[in-house]
Amino acid sequence: MTEIYNSLSPLLKVYWALAIIASIIFVIQAIMAFIGLGTDADADFLPDAADEGFSGLFSFRNLINFLIGFGWSGVLFYNSIQQTWLLQVVSIAIGFVFIALFLFVYKQISQLAQDNTFNIKDCLGINCTVYLRIPANLSGKGKVQISVHGSVHEIDAVSDAPQVIPTGSKVHVEQIVSQDTLLVKVIQ
Repeated sequence: MTEIYNSLSPLLKVYWALAIIASIIFVIQAIMAFIGLGTDADADFLPDAADEGFSGLFSFRNLINFLIGFGWSGVLFYNSIQQTWLLQVVSIAIGFVFIALFLFVYKQISQLAQDNTFNIKDCLGINCTVYLRIPANLSGKGKVQISVHGSVHEIDAVSDAPQVIPTGSKVHVEQIVSQDTLLVKVIQ
């Protein structure tokens, strides 16, 4: 195995070394992330203030992503691209593509962790539709259908208006009366 490695050109040795080392570190990072140890164990190369526009672009994890793309593309295209400068440009470009792909995948996965739990306080100020008629002068409850965070909810509603609000009317949430009741007003 050593003879094969020693017979390679110096540039190809560098590509192989970077590809293998970066791949091993990537596998270790992936295993640590799956068992819950690798989520916050990343080093940023820029302070937080200088990093605002790049959203974590300069991190150890992204360096490894770049080196994986750079190293393996150099190994794979070494015999296909004869000019070393062109091979290096292609490898650098592919390294940046790997960073972009991993950032995109990470962003998509992190959106799955968002807390979209329904909170009645989020209903305040939203327009909605009457589902079951709402009695006049706070004399009883009706229901409204309201869309919060992309999901539709049916919530009890009351009104201080002098007339009954019929089904299908458009109303505006004015106040939260309790944990399960809204005060609404007809939209004029």
